[in-house]
Amino acid sequence: MSCSEEERQFRRLYGDPRGRIEVVAPGVEHAFFAPGERLGARRALELPDDVPVLLFVGRIQPLKGPDVAVRTLARLHCSDALLVIVGGASGLEGDHEMERLQDLIDQLGVAERVRFVPPQPHHILSTYYRAASVVLVPSRSESFGLVALEASACGVPVVASGVGGLLTLVDHGDSGFLVADRDPARFAAHVDALIADPHLATQMGERGASRAQRYRWSLAAARLRRVYSDLRVRDLVACG
Repeated sequence: MSCSEEERQFRRLYGDPRGRIEVVAPGVEHAFFAPGERLGARRALELPDDVPVLLFVGRIQPLKGPDVAVRTLARLHCSDALLVIVGGASGLEGDHEMERLQDLIDQLGVAERVRFVPPQPHHILSTYYRAASVVLVPSRSESFGLVALEASACGVPVVASGVGGLLTLVDHGDSGFLVADRDPARFAAHVDALIADPHLATQMGERGASRAQRYRWSLAAARLRRVYSDLRVRDLVACG
């Protein structure tokens, strides 16, 4: 299991297993994903200095909810905010979802405020996080939620769906906000609050970065090594 919420879901759906469940959380590469200077990041990416930037990172497919990110942008009080979508079409519905997303953008009249960027390597993706005012994670489900962790590690507040591993990674009202039912109006209200109060946004980003320090690949590797070491000394089960 990757987080305690995934363990709770497993037990709720399947009951308590005969053995034990180990929770081994993924890590984040802190050499790349770390707080940095926003203005410099924006200039490196040729983004405007003085407008709020919302960031969505993920595959363009219904599961990840890019449409919720677009609807959130359209509902903001701030009429000059920019939404940057980093990702590409994925899965059987990917191309259709991209077409549907483009139609939605045109319908809502926000085409000039949405930028699409293809998937990026980590050393560049981290610059996009640092350039953002807030990161949106409106997924229908998440077993863990690595985007939220990467954003937090970069010191950026997160507004995310209250599902799966995101319930573990985002402390509502402390390092970001969790939204029930993927409601764009609620997403927009939280984003508006962060835009209106830069001090709150900074505090949340700092708390998120501090919390993200718990998630390191070295710790994940050490836990997995312990699990495999335990398995080696146990009697094997004969399956026939």
